[in-house]
Amino acid sequence: MRRSPARWVAPVLLATAIPLATAPPAAAQPEQTPVQRYVALGDSYAAGPLVPIPTGEPAGCLRSNQNYPSVVARELGAGEFRDASCSGATTENVTGPQSVPLGKNAPQLDALARDTQLVTISIGGNDIGFGDIITECATRSPLQPTGSACKDHYTADGTDQLTRQIDEAAPKVARVLAAIEERSPDARVLLVGYPVILPDEGPGCFPVVPFSPGDVDYLRGVEKALNAMLADQASAAGVNFVDTYTPSIGHDVCQLPGTKWVEGLVPTAPAAPIHPNALGMKEIGGMVVDALADEPSRAAA
Repeated sequence: MRRSPARWVAPVLLATAIPLATAPPAAAQPEQTPVQRYVALGDSYAAGPLVPIPTGEPAGCLRSNQNYPSVVARELGAGEFRDASCSGATTENVTGPQSVPLGKNAPQLDALARDTQLVTISIGGNDIGFGDIITECATRSPLQPTGSACKDHYTADGTDQLTRQIDEAAPKVARVLAAIEERSPDARVLLVGYPVILPDEGPGCFPVVPFSPGDVDYLRGVEKALNAMLADQASAAGVNFVDTYTPSIGHDVCQLPGTKWVEGLVPTAPAAPIHPNALGMKEIGGMVVDALADEPSRAAA
């Protein structure tokens, strides 16, 4: 494997007293099969809105040349790389067109071909209303800093609306994965989960991030449930799920610049609010490459 999950820890070289001539030969590392045709699909967590430098068409998709698909393409030396991800995308926009400012993004599946070798996709967050959840909670939670106004809103009728929305998104994700399989039957497909947003434990950092402790606990549970659903759908479809949550613990929105991988409501580095910054994208890209190194190609299976 190219790196451990804790990729920020630099390897340490220890000098030894063994003469160079008697040192055992280094074990040969298996070479990874070159990827010639790589396609990236997904929402803003793949596109990288406001992370420099914007690239691609239509401009309204807000793709960055430092997003994790671009990191993966560079690290793998992909011969042909197509980034069809688009900010705001839902599962419907993978199979159908998406209207964005200054244009329309074609159905993301159109980027696939039968000879596509690698597909990565981040999807599902917008199907449960990610943007609306953040707006709703940022508005309600500060009104009850010792309560859980956001949780109360989403569970007011005795049913957790967000749990229901996650359940309803599951078959949509399944259909997307099946459609990818149909278009590119020999491709390695990696469904990439969402990294930690709020701290994995503790009360959060109110009022810098204006979610009360009760709502922080509720919202991190929602994200974990979303990731668990995605992992289940990946397993059912026979594709690899990339857990980006666990390796990103400790790099949430409450951390200092240079440590946080996801920006808060008021970004301290170029990125959309509550989205990965360039450092986060670099780290997520490394996780994808690591996962790919552990997964044999379908053609070789």
